[in-house]
Amino acid sequence: SVGSSNVLMALGYRFTDDPDALNRQLDRAGLCFLHAPLFHPALKAVVPIRKALGVKTFFNMLGPLVNPVQPTHQLYGTFSPELSRLYQYVMQPSGRQYAIVHALDGYDEISLTGPVRVHRPNGEEVLHPEALDLPAYSPDELDGGRSVEEAAGILLAVLEDRATPAQKDVVLANAGLAIQVRKPGQGLADCLAEARESIESGRALGVLKKVVNETDG
Repeated sequence: SVGSSNVLMALGYRFTDDPDALNRQLDRAGLCFLHAPLFHPALKAVVPIRKALGVKTFFNMLGPLVNPVQPTHQLYGTFSPELSRLYQYVMQPSGRQYAIVHALDGYDEISLTGPVRVHRPNGEEVLHPEALDLPAYSPDELDGGRSVEEAAGILLAVLEDRATPAQKDVVLANAGLAIQVRKPGQGLADCLAEARESIESGRALGVLKKVVNETDG
């Protein structure tokens, strides 16, 4: 019910399409957010129709693949095994580094509620929570809140290292896989350890504070 852009706005981040401002954020914080409506005009035009329909459409599947930035490294979450395979067919000839994730119980991320299938440029594998050296959790332990304020509170709790074990571990699992996309020669265990250090040292929280301060300034 709440997207990442809603949470960032609630925490004080201000969206922009000014290249100078975005480059400053990257230089000073190592992070910026490219808000889709500002950078993806073709899809912006169909937003009212998608909302009026109230169901999943082709645009839910198309959006990530036609990202105008065309990132060289990307982690995709997909809501069905069929869509995962379609993404794999599209991405495999691209020469990019990527991972396409579908949890076998229906989540479009590593949920730790069961095994997850991961497609990469060199093939696919099924990962179980124990392969990540993390516990399995129930869906009830991963509730994301019912409002922007609740979701923002969970994000801050994770970054301040006071979240529940389930919340923290799911973030570590997905962040670790994202790090491995950027560093394909590094083992997944080391990538998860890197994600853990970023949270427990406060560095991840520091990045959020820096980028919010940049947009406030």
